[in-house]
Amino acid sequence: MSDPRSDLPTHQVENQPDPLGDLNLYASDPILRSTAPDSLSDYGAALGQSETRATGRSANRHGPELQLFDSGGRRLDEVTFHPAYHEMMTLSQEAGYAATAWDGGSHVAHAAMVYLASQVEPGHCCPLTMTYAAVPALQVNTDIAAQWVPKLIARDYDPRTLPIGQKHSATLGMAMTEKQGGSDVRANTTRAVRDGDNWRLTGHKWFCSAPMSDGFLTLAQTDNGLTCFLVPRWLDGDRNAIHLMRLKDKMGNKANASSEIEYRDALAHQLGDEGRGVQTIIEMVHHTRLDTAMAPAGLMRGALTHAMHWAQHRTVFQKRLIDQPLMQSVLADLILDWQVATRLGLYVAMAFDDPDARPFARIGVALAKFLNNKLCPRVTLEAMEALGGMGYVEDTPMPMYYREAPLNSIWEGSGNVICLDILRTLSRDTDALEALRARLDAATGSDPRFDQALKDHRARWSKLPDEGEARLFAERTALLLAGSVLIRTAPGAVTDAFVGTRLTAPSGQIAGSITGVDARSIVQSFNG
Repeated sequence: MSDPRSDLPTHQVENQPDPLGDLNLYASDPILRSTAPDSLSDYGAALGQSETRATGRSANRHGPELQLFDSGGRRLDEVTFHPAYHEMMTLSQEAGYAATAWDGGSHVAHAAMVYLASQVEPGHCCPLTMTYAAVPALQVNTDIAAQWVPKLIARDYDPRTLPIGQKHSATLGMAMTEKQGGSDVRANTTRAVRDGDNWRLTGHKWFCSAPMSDGFLTLAQTDNGLTCFLVPRWLDGDRNAIHLMRLKDKMGNKANASSEIEYRDALAHQLGDEGRGVQTIIEMVHHTRLDTAMAPAGLMRGALTHAMHWAQHRTVFQKRLIDQPLMQSVLADLILDWQVATRLGLYVAMAFDDPDARPFARIGVALAKFLNNKLCPRVTLEAMEALGGMGYVEDTPMPMYYREAPLNSIWEGSGNVICLDILRTLSRDTDALEALRARLDAATGSDPRFDQALKDHRARWSKLPDEGEARLFAERTALLLAGSVLIRTAPGAVTDAFVGTRLTAPSGQIAGSITGVDARSIVQSFNG
């Protein structure tokens, strides 16, 4: 195919960067190359193809549609998707997005895949993240696990509307929140009534992500309290009584369907003990939080990749943008945030692979989720601005990154919920508290500024703070943990700038308002 014309009747097109072109998202990322297995190179190459990026854009532009009835008035309760969505699902499912942590790979590899996919099309990540995270929750019931887990970790994508026994693979969703309770799931009113060996559920769910999943983990009240259930989407020869009420008109995450549903005497299988629904489903939540910590790092990387490409190929005042001191300061500041989010997220993922590190994983994933998601909107906004007016135009992916940036902070516990969880974990879980202290102490002796910041932190909070200070405590604790990781893993210019601007002498709140750092070296660290 010939190149687009640059010689137009009224002017010559110049000083416009060429399209990004094909890029191996794994091979071009220095943090992934040093942390994640090189087996991900093929997935990174496939995602980085111009054709794949175009597919992702199509999935976002042509969102899902709700089909409540067929032409004869019979209930369907189905969602139809653009073919581009199915292409993205096929690519990631076959690469092992939902499977690699359970079929001989690792949680680090899975976390890296979340990070890579989020750079291209984040919407299809939602059903695959829940499918990945559902595996340990299902294992409390050996019979259910035997039937469902092999289908959940199959490296195949099968969107057909069939019972689980007739499918090559399956996806699993989650439906917990209700209007009156939100994050307070103990306020749920959905009722479960025993029906032989199974149960029948009646009630509404305010948010159900990925409603075309083959089943849903859900919470309902029995006579013995809130209990966890698996609700299959399809029954043998019939549809389960799950009514889709409407699709949510979301700010972002456009390729993925999120819905409001009602159970109308729907068949369900009990998971775990009656009255211990939260304890049962918390395993799924624990693993989805890893993904909500990694996805914002991917969004940052994606936005910065385009901002860096623009700055490297756009000339202003006879100099490339990348060589302008002020642009260097802005990009360096943003790259510090990306370095923090990516290294901290992958560091926490390593704890998911080590059974002995489970106490740290419990607290580490909450801290990473909180910090990474508070950094993400600032990075995507400033990266958008680096492109000037073009960054605000849908011809570029920058608006998509910006719309997506708040999602993972809200999903699986918004900021306040996470901060309260952090306080609760540290107050009740001695093992988690000691594991966190050990990880922080591991970096002492390398930078006296870090040592002093840690000492000051412990002096201020010799005991855990009241709820009113929970956000400040969570932020400072997460920054110290990130500093501990960077001191041991990051380039010297990155570590020096992070400690100097985030821990000891915080910079201004606006990106680029940093001084006394090696901005050029930090910018160069983006591609290694």
